[in-house]
Amino acid sequence: MVRLEPDEGGVALRLAGRTVLRHAPDSLAISVASGAPQVTMVRGNFRLSDAAVAAKPLCQAEVDGAGRVVLASADGSAKVALALAPGASRLTLAALTGHDRITIDLALTPEDVLWGGGEQMSYLVLNGRNFPLWTSEPGVGRDPGTPLTDQASADGSFAGGDYWTTNYPEPTVLCSGGWAISLANSEYAEFDAREAGRLRVHVWSGEVAIDLFEGAPADLTRQLGARFGRRHALPDWAIGGAVVGLKQGEASFDRLEALIAAGASVSGLWCEDWVGIRETSFGRRLFWDWQWNPTRYPDLPARIAALKARGIRFLGYVNPYLAVDGPLFPEASARGLLALRPDSDEPYLVDFGEFDAGVVDFTNPAAADWFAEEVIGKRMLDFGLDGWMADFGEYLPTDLRLFDGDPMREHNRWPVRWAEVNARAVESRGRTGDVLWFMRAGHTGVQAHCPLLWAGDQSVDFSRHDGIGTVVTAALSSGLVGNAFSHSDVGGYTSLFGNVRSEELILRWYELGAFSPVFRTHEGNRPDDNLQIDSSPALIAGFIRWSRAHAALAPYVQHLAAEARATGLPTQRALFLHHPQDRETFTIQDQFLYGADVLVAPVIEAGAMMRNVYLPQGAWRHLWSGRDHAPGWHEVPAPIGEPPVFYRPDSAFAPLFEDLRP
Repeated sequence: MVRLEPDEGGVALRLAGRTVLRHAPDSLAISVASGAPQVTMVRGNFRLSDAAVAAKPLCQAEVDGAGRVVLASADGSAKVALALAPGASRLTLAALTGHDRITIDLALTPEDVLWGGGEQMSYLVLNGRNFPLWTSEPGVGRDPGTPLTDQASADGSFAGGDYWTTNYPEPTVLCSGGWAISLANSEYAEFDAREAGRLRVHVWSGEVAIDLFEGAPADLTRQLGARFGRRHALPDWAIGGAVVGLKQGEASFDRLEALIAAGASVSGLWCEDWVGIRETSFGRRLFWDWQWNPTRYPDLPARIAALKARGIRFLGYVNPYLAVDGPLFPEASARGLLALRPDSDEPYLVDFGEFDAGVVDFTNPAAADWFAEEVIGKRMLDFGLDGWMADFGEYLPTDLRLFDGDPMREHNRWPVRWAEVNARAVESRGRTGDVLWFMRAGHTGVQAHCPLLWAGDQSVDFSRHDGIGTVVTAALSSGLVGNAFSHSDVGGYTSLFGNVRSEELILRWYELGAFSPVFRTHEGNRPDDNLQIDSSPALIAGFIRWSRAHAALAPYVQHLAAEARATGLPTQRALFLHHPQDRETFTIQDQFLYGADVLVAPVIEAGAMMRNVYLPQGAWRHLWSGRDHAPGWHEVPAPIGEPPVFYRPDSAFAPLFEDLRP
């Protein structure tokens, strides 16, 4: 039972049978301060600093008339009230003296392993590192000191990123010791686990609310799933084949037909350039005005109808900004639907790299309604789209003026507001569960609205912090905090400074995509410089094979999707969710359980033809050879076309898995 009690002149919080917080005169675990933040943004890349002034130590404690424990400095200049909600496991802390920074130190044992923080790309385990929680561009390379990252940041934009930069931060932590915490705050926060024996939670707010949970990792994941809201269903059509991403205008249809004629299993055609394109130094960008561009796609309505008659859906692209040189921008501005400059009633413009765009102000109910109905509803759903990439959500500046609210607090909420707009539009047409839309940005609450995550803009390589392997970590970490379904751009996205796709990379990404709930390809930001899925006979053959494998797995994925909605467990699972007594599983982030019956260890290193694979307790059969393996570590052959995949021989789906053998 969760308990908050006075303790030796201070206060103690009991959780999962242990004292996780103890504040006493000889052990101060809670402090407050007054902040002076500095926020710099360049094209969605942020750097935050804070010249905070610490308050005097909270060395005294008493219980007030409301039953709260009040911690105070000796002179009363700093006070914090703590309370545990009756009948609920929510701890609240409130600075009573005007301070706007609260820091809480939670006690860890040497055995404790921490996971969480939202969608993390570099590290599944939080121990030993600090994780700022602020939605942003994740960066290119994400490894300072390496050529790709340093080149991306050379213009002063810090666009190279770091291990902690992510589109989707989530202030939730799970502990192997049997507990979890989840902040209800949207303000900037940090999870600092650099010091052994301590998790420091630092929040830029004078009020903090923390939900508390107890249980084994799978139980915690289920409870968190319930807290964030029930998952939306994935459309059956999206599971039953590949979604082919092409952006070559009218020529996209001929390329699609060639793949289908060659034997590929295709469920959708995704043309993000349906709105037109804009060529920039970064690469081929889109024209940010969310409606059909008949110059690039002259016969699109007829094309969409013909594809749908054959069971193939058409998907597009949208984001919550409006380019200043498009017709929707002046309409939204005239209606007062855009965020404003702080010093005038002119729309605030964001530099997106060689073009500016206005911010649709979703704190204004009229703006949210307009975008949901007039843009997504009429120009997309009624037009015939059955899905889209709902991009961005991370860029909200902190120096603009909103219809309602403080931008510092709204910044992390913005992806959630964006998700709500998309979900509302789909629901207004009675299409929830049939339309496939997906996001990369998120924060607390996005889980209840967004049916599918994608892992963002990986580099087109095998790099440790920004390549193919990061999408596995992303799926596992986001799956712990209420997101059932994740996938990635098959082939990667970002190609800069001469970094281009290899045939090996695409073939390996096919293998990973086939064991994801949605298998969707992408041409990347510089399609003309990079290999595509139809660039060579080997790439075409690989795409055909793995698109068919993905389609063949549909009955199993439907089973996992139903399980996810019922239990909150994700489709791609960290091994420890099913093996919490096996400490070896606690730090594995480069392989995953696909449901309980399949284990996938994708090849994420260039040139690798063998892979070290860990098999947890139970019987496991190698998919390609049919040989049974005992639990433990194994060096497994991994030629291209045979990634290490194992399944439970006693699974009800074993015959389906066996049919995947060539």
